Amino acid sequence: MGKKGDLSNFERGMVVGARRAGLSISQSAQLLGFSRTTISRVYKEWCEKGKTSSMRQSCGRKCLVDARGQRRMGRLIQADRRATLTEITTRYNRGMQQSICEATTRTTLRRMGYNSRRPHRVPLISTTNRKKRLQFARAHQNWTVEDWKNVAWSDESRFLLRHSNGRVRIWRKQNENMDPSCLVTTVQAGGGGVMVWGMFSWHTLGPLVPIGHRLNATGYLSIVSDHVHPFMTTMYPSSDGYFQQDNAPCHKARIISNWFLEHDNEFTVLKWPPQSPDLNPIEHLWDVVERELRALDVHPTNLHQLQDAILSIWANICKECFQHLVESMPRRMKAVLKVKHHISMVVLIIL
Repeated sequence: MGKKGDLSNFERGMVVGARRAGLSISQSAQLLGFSRTTISRVYKEWCEKGKTSSMRQSCGRKCLVDARGQRRMGRLIQADRRATLTEITTRYNRGMQQSICEATTRTTLRRMGYNSRRPHRVPLISTTNRKKRLQFARAHQNWTVEDWKNVAWSDESRFLLRHSNGRVRIWRKQNENMDPSCLVTTVQAGGGGVMVWGMFSWHTLGPLVPIGHRLNATGYLSIVSDHVHPFMTTMYPSSDGYFQQDNAPCHKARIISNWFLEHDNEFTVLKWPPQSPDLNPIEHLWDVVERELRALDVHPTNLHQLQDAILSIWANICKECFQHLVESMPRRMKAVLKVKHHISMVVLIIL
């Protein structure tokens, strides 16, 4: 117990109190369980300086990057989120009397709250569509999980035989994951692959339909009549269900709109904002399928094997997984309302 600064403020107060009560150094040490040297030192500091708080100096080497240096490093990060550790260190050392190494840069960045992360990949979105997203979030901000349970989600996705292993990393703080400077825009990938259409609701996974060619209005009409209609009438026999689809051209074709009008007494088509895949929880199921495909011990070598693997993975997605996604919808609406005009897209991280 003899080290300076080992005592808490309360313990130091007890020492001063014991000595002021008339106890000797030995009696105070025996009563409190501290050494005589500690009792003497603490009481002396109180008598001379009037303090009972520990003011022990930090141990170890003095930090090479002070508050001013941290501000400088922060400006470097803001200027180039994709800078490597080496580049940040080099730029920081320019014009500085005392240079630092990469290890110091890494330690300083972590102390400042920065971590190296892969940026969220999001499509560009226009100002008009951004406003429509905000309008949708406002219209549904009071929907509860029970309300979202009445929605059936749908989408198409394409899975490739070959993938790019390229990785881009950026420096950001924990709450900056959707800052525009921390995002990477995406374009559609080419190459051989399998396209599928799927749907699900909180209650169950729906069908997953392979699409052998580019989906047009006629093909989508077959999907709607053969799969969407029986799913909606079975899951929502009281006609209180909502069917969600995005704004793909084949979804908005006249024959599709007319079909939905003919069946509007059985379910409602949810009016969906353009360019908003991040709000659709089925996107996370596509991620699940993608991860499982990459984790296969034996990877598909042709499109037939790839299709079989996709169907198998989809059928084995656990109920807790897709129910958790539906339960995240209130948080997604709050996230859109929170960011408003500050960013072009939000990608929700399901906790």
